[in-house]
Amino acid sequence: MLTRSLATAAVLACVGALAACGSENDTAADASPASESPQSPESESGDSGEFTPAADGECAYVEDGNPSKDVDLPPADPTVEGDVEVTLSTSIGDLDATLDAAATPCTVGSFVSLAEQSYFDATTCHRLTTEGIFVLQCGDPTATGTGGPGYTIPDELSGEETYPAGTLAMAKTPYPDSGGSQFFIVYDETPLPPQYTVFGTVDADGVKAVAEAASAGADDSNGPGDGAPRTAVDIEAVTVG
Repeated sequence: MLTRSLATAAVLACVGALAACGSENDTAADASPASESPQSPESESGDSGEFTPAADGECAYVEDGNPSKDVDLPPADPTVEGDVEVTLSTSIGDLDATLDAAATPCTVGSFVSLAEQSYFDATTCHRLTTEGIFVLQCGDPTATGTGGPGYTIPDELSGEETYPAGTLAMAKTPYPDSGGSQFFIVYDETPLPPQYTVFGTVDADGVKAVAEAASAGADDSNGPGDGAPRTAVDIEAVTVG
């Protein structure tokens, strides 16, 4: 649900995909013009352009559309805390990441819940951008950019988010609280507005593996430098702890 676009004109389409990933249902948000056409960062924040973090202990997971895989909703009261270690076992090697449950308990709670239900197993990272923004987008079992878990999660934003290499963040539509299961890994410094929840970091070896895969480029199916990665990145499993 990053889907939804991201940044420079050429990359906007990419971002759009990120955005599309964000709202991970193939209904409402994905059918909207905003999710299907590139737009400027200024327009990606929805009507108000303002975001507020979810209140402590109140994770408003809202059912929304048909799930790409049947999963239970995460617990509304976060069961995660502190740093949560996860490993994404992929076709380009293990990508080790640390999730920040202290800052983003709802997002991490959802990610961990999905991982423990094998939601990410046997999925393909469907989008790579190599111009303007530098991200690999994953988390859609359909590999179309429209799939999701059948619910949305609240934004958890400070308004000071930046996206250096190693950032792990949620994709979404242009609208607030529209994330689902799609996420993106930043493999090089990327200029994005602070509208995408940053919920963890990927370690240096993982970033290097993603960057090496990205060096083969994208198939340009969404525009120059934006499309499916030419070097496939398949997630075999996500292990927590």
